[in-house]
Amino acid sequence: MPKTALISGGARGIGRCLVRRFCELGYNVYVFDIDEEELNHTVNSHLQSYTDAQKLSSSVCDLRDADEIQNKVDEAARFLGGRIDVLVNNGGIATPQWKDGRTMADQETLAQWRAYIDTNLTAPFAVSQACLPYMRQPAEEALHVNDSDAGPCIIHIGSFRAHQSDPNQEGYASSKAGQLGLMHSMAVSLSQWGIRVNLVAPGRIKVAHECKDGDEKGVEWAHLNEDGDVEHHLTNRAGRPKDVADAVEYLANAGFVSGQEIIVDGGASKKKA
Repeated sequence: MPKTALISGGARGIGRCLVRRFCELGYNVYVFDIDEEELNHTVNSHLQSYTDAQKLSSSVCDLRDADEIQNKVDEAARFLGGRIDVLVNNGGIATPQWKDGRTMADQETLAQWRAYIDTNLTAPFAVSQACLPYMRQPAEEALHVNDSDAGPCIIHIGSFRAHQSDPNQEGYASSKAGQLGLMHSMAVSLSQWGIRVNLVAPGRIKVAHECKDGDEKGVEWAHLNEDGDVEHHLTNRAGRPKDVADAVEYLANAGFVSGQEIIVDGGASKKKA
């Protein structure tokens, strides 16, 4: 029986690459996103062959609505045959700075703060909680005493901004730092049901080619690199969504890895500014 994956924020960018990777690996995949136009393009055009084969489906989902999350997770589980093997919590607010050039001194940023926390931190908790009935293993299976497969896992997509910030990133950085605490606490709590929990923290990843507009204009990742990307990264290039997908694929299969963070930033956080 094919393994199954639920991926939030999977319509574009890193999320779309993750959806494609799990489809290519033979998983049955379900996708959440708030952007209906992009989601329809990804599922019904970019990855149409998997949709036609009934290996891929999706729902528009507001990650700030706990009731909607529960309903959509139940819907996803029905499509996936009642079992979720891998949950990737990728959905969230990706813009790191406050909107409109504002700073922490502007009272208007409090509403943006709440949006960051609700979307980037509360939502991964709520989606994970809703998925537990479809992921938890019976006690005898959760022990993994035999040479078993990796078992079910939850992977949060965080950010290297949990460790370092540019100015005016308090909301984003705090929500991503909070994901680290959520990840390692969940890893401890969910071990009783045989569920591993880890986090991938991307750095600067060029993603403008992974969307409807990028497809229509023929944009490729190589088109997006700039001179500064060589200067800022020990890898001498910017990041690709593929780099994040490689780390996620590893964690999905790494049965002896739980409670860990993998930073995928091309070494940028190790280089003195």
